[in-house]
Amino acid sequence: MEERGAMEAATAEAELVSIPATPRGLSTPETSVTPKRAAAGGAGRTKALWTPSGAASAVATPRLLSPGMGTPMKRVVVSLRGYLEEVGHLTRLNPQDAWLPITESRNGNAHYAAFHNLNAGIGFQALVLPVAFAFLGWSWGIISLTMAYFWQLYTLWILVRLHEADPGKRYNRYVELARAAFGERLGVWLALFPTVYLSAGTATALILIGGETMKLFFQIVCGPLCPSNPLTTVEWYLVFTSLCIILSQLPNLNSIAGLSLIGAITAVTYTTVAWVLSVSQTRPPSISYEPIMSSSSTASVFSVLNALGIIAFAFRGHNLALEIQATMPSTFKHPAHVPMWRGAKVAYLLIAMCLFPIAVGGFWAYGKLMPTGGMLNALYAFHSHDIPRGLLAITFLFVVVNCLSSFQIYSMPVFDSFEAEYTSRTNRPCSIWVRSGFRVFYGFISFFIGVALPFLSSLAGLLGGLTLPVTFAYPCFMWVLIKKPQRYSFNWYLNWCLGILGIAFSLAFSAGGVWSMINSGLKLKFFKPN
Repeated sequence: MEERGAMEAATAEAELVSIPATPRGLSTPETSVTPKRAAAGGAGRTKALWTPSGAASAVATPRLLSPGMGTPMKRVVVSLRGYLEEVGHLTRLNPQDAWLPITESRNGNAHYAAFHNLNAGIGFQALVLPVAFAFLGWSWGIISLTMAYFWQLYTLWILVRLHEADPGKRYNRYVELARAAFGERLGVWLALFPTVYLSAGTATALILIGGETMKLFFQIVCGPLCPSNPLTTVEWYLVFTSLCIILSQLPNLNSIAGLSLIGAITAVTYTTVAWVLSVSQTRPPSISYEPIMSSSSTASVFSVLNALGIIAFAFRGHNLALEIQATMPSTFKHPAHVPMWRGAKVAYLLIAMCLFPIAVGGFWAYGKLMPTGGMLNALYAFHSHDIPRGLLAITFLFVVVNCLSSFQIYSMPVFDSFEAEYTSRTNRPCSIWVRSGFRVFYGFISFFIGVALPFLSSLAGLLGGLTLPVTFAYPCFMWVLIKKPQRYSFNWYLNWCLGILGIAFSLAFSAGGVWSMINSGLKLKFFKPN
């Protein structure tokens, strides 16, 4: 009987799918699960035996663990099931992922997720929130900001859960998930432009804002001792771009976790300093909190839409959620969505503690007198002689450091795309020189675009409208198409309604942003170079 039990165990091991070696840099095994045929019964009769992609569930079926099974066979099955639970999903992974910046290192954790989400989710766009309140007023401003916050928090939860929606598959990039939900061709068309626009457009805007802030920082520090022929604004753009290129030589997303931590700390600090200094100073005379009214009803409607677009633009970073989660190991016992969601909750709690006070405090301090450039412009215009020069300089320095850090995380998907194209053509990883060349090229391309289109940093409403589907609409559609909730259930109605509203708001906010840009002479300029 023991020999018979040993033979059964050997047969069961042969039937189970083998697990090949994992490529270096990946923490989950790669396998291909294919149906098998095995003879059963008499001649000419066959029975299909196959293992689904979630092979551990097949190992634990009641048939295999039935009371009639021999004890040696039970031991083999139980120990193999434990092994599968330890190593994780039997995931079909592309070995090329071990060469790319997003998935090269998979040792991320909840702390890294918090740093990256906070660095990606808060930045210069928070400083223009009081501008939106100037057009919306107290009630609609607070209502709109609150609704947008909880809406985007829900869609972030959707993306975290959809990262491993299909057994045996991890969607490591936003475009990959869009292709799985909408189809190969339509998914690329829908997701590629807004995600690339968010990454590359934000990086270009950061060069403009960082360079202009460096110039103001230099003017504040040197004061009357400034040379008679200081650097021009374009030259400050070049200085900032050079610093970005130096920092971009860090190889992958996990390697910039320290930079994300620095960026998160500086962002929280300068947003807090901005509203604390504003509310602690004497308010300007003749302040009013009535919404700004335009000359016609049409102009008022478009101004409100543009203000709502500014609020939508304040919530960015969803295009990086899947990429951040892809840096984490994932097993049956410890799936990646657990540390990712834990870190994201901490990050977005801190984001709320920054966005709401700066929007409310900034509008309380300046009302309709809020400059179109945002909080730092207001501080510089109304209180440059009241605030100690050193404190003002440190605030501007924090803005520069945050822009340098945000440039790295928003550029990483673009670096990943460059290297994915190279490795797919050459079937080998990028050398250090090729990788460095890609990043130098991208940095200077962003610089030249910024010089040619210096108004990119002023299009907050338009940017919010164009990229709104990535945050507010697409995740809802993806949930319905991939998870397939019961038709006409609450979950089905909720996601369809939110998705359709997101698309409608995107079109309306984009129209408001275009109208504001044309009729206001690009008045959302963040800083006006001297």
